[in-house]
Amino acid sequence: MSTLRDLADEHTGLGPAGIDHLTRLAGDWQLLSDLSFADLLLWVPVRGEPGQPRAFLCVAQVRPTTAPTAYQDDQVGKIVGGPEVAHLDIAYAQGRIWREGDPVWYGDTPARHEAIPVRMRVDGGGPEIIGVIGRDTNLSTARTPSQLELNYLTTADDLAQMVADGTFPPPPHPGETTSAPRVGDGLVRLDASGKVTYASPNAQSAYRRLGFNAHLVGEELSVLSSRLAHDPLEGTDASERVNAALRGEAPPRMEVEARGATVLMRSLPLMPAGVPIGALVLVRDVTEVRRRDRALMTKDATIREIHHRVKNNLQTVAALLRLQARRVDIPEARMALQESVRRVASIALVHETLSMSADADESVEFDGIVDRVATAATEVAATEISVKMRREGTFGVLPAEIATSLVMVLNELLINAVEHGFPPPDEDAVAPDTSGLLPPAPAEPVGEVVVSAHRFRKQLHVTVADNGRGLPEDFRAEASGRLGLQIVRALATGELRGSIELRNRAGGGTEAVLVVPLAKR
Repeated sequence: MSTLRDLADEHTGLGPAGIDHLTRLAGDWQLLSDLSFADLLLWVPVRGEPGQPRAFLCVAQVRPTTAPTAYQDDQVGKIVGGPEVAHLDIAYAQGRIWREGDPVWYGDTPARHEAIPVRMRVDGGGPEIIGVIGRDTNLSTARTPSQLELNYLTTADDLAQMVADGTFPPPPHPGETTSAPRVGDGLVRLDASGKVTYASPNAQSAYRRLGFNAHLVGEELSVLSSRLAHDPLEGTDASERVNAALRGEAPPRMEVEARGATVLMRSLPLMPAGVPIGALVLVRDVTEVRRRDRALMTKDATIREIHHRVKNNLQTVAALLRLQARRVDIPEARMALQESVRRVASIALVHETLSMSADADESVEFDGIVDRVATAATEVAATEISVKMRREGTFGVLPAEIATSLVMVLNELLINAVEHGFPPPDEDAVAPDTSGLLPPAPAEPVGEVVVSAHRFRKQLHVTVADNGRGLPEDFRAEASGRLGLQIVRALATGELRGSIELRNRAGGGTEAVLVVPLAKR
């Protein structure tokens, strides 16, 4: 299904400003649909030849949550013309809301047609009509409206006139991605003086949670909200936002807390034909939502603290092993302890990253971990060769269960590449300078190890390649007695559920190719 922007670009002559206005309207018009108990279809004139009858394209559609829909099928992308869109053509050409006409039938569903011109205020000029909203009401369940429905319909007519005037939707506020709260959450209508003329049952319940047990009708909402708020500054802010809507502004949403309850408020001006007649305040009791948010934040903080403590414990273990290695006189035992230190430190890196992560999904940005492990490998490897490390591609974000095993595999592969991939230098190849007249020349890297990574079909492909002497002719990884390679094979095929292959490179050197599935485990 094409988006509103795609359809408008392909079939209409609207510019970027007009398309942006229609996109904002479609993002906020659920409010108008619910208040109207009607489907809303956004129509724009199709680019055509001069003198030809005007045709319209449906670029967006919304169904009400307060009433049955008039359309069972999606209308987006439909192009219509002729008598079927006569009401749209009149509203577009004359710039007025069209309400005349008899009910029509969509299959077995009777519906009432209305058309609302969509105006956009242009900088440096007058308002411009860029489309039409078709407001189509399902009449199959028509009955005498209740007080709630009458107030909804009255407010809907005011907002429809604001759409025709170009004052709705209001400008967006940074960080607000949804139009919540909605009509069904709670609705309060204010007159021009700021007093409540109607409050829906859900709105009344929301204020009761804040501590107001009387009826809202007749109360000055800005004063009441200020008095109920637990924080005086929060109460002042809530009062000012209600008053801003009464002045014709559209302030951002805010939350009011009192007596352990939290209510989300959104204030909208009502100013049909440019005359402020009051405000519409939508409220929603979000107490349980905020309680869950706080519980999740506490859980996330606890998980990060656990990772922090695990990291500290692993570093303590590494320090103890390091001290033990210094007291051992047997070279093989000392080397084994030093290798254990490196393995423990590499696991600690993952927990350190998780302890600093703000994500709640136990994932880590793996590139930084690889770079630190590679740097450590060149610094601690027992070799006289100067080796350069380089990373190509990106690992991206990986789940912790993959990252912990993968960092150990890479640590072993990098250490092996540095320590065993390059022959010791020929001491007779270069005569040392014994005169003391020349400063010692910096050691140039004669070896290079490249770690490359890319994702393909839900798999992570990792290659660790060096330009060293390569593998012996009779080398078999499964028969190798080295503990490092045994760890690599066990983790790659077991914990990571992937595959590992060690082979000689065509241009010389060795490469280890690791394939890790990334599907949900």
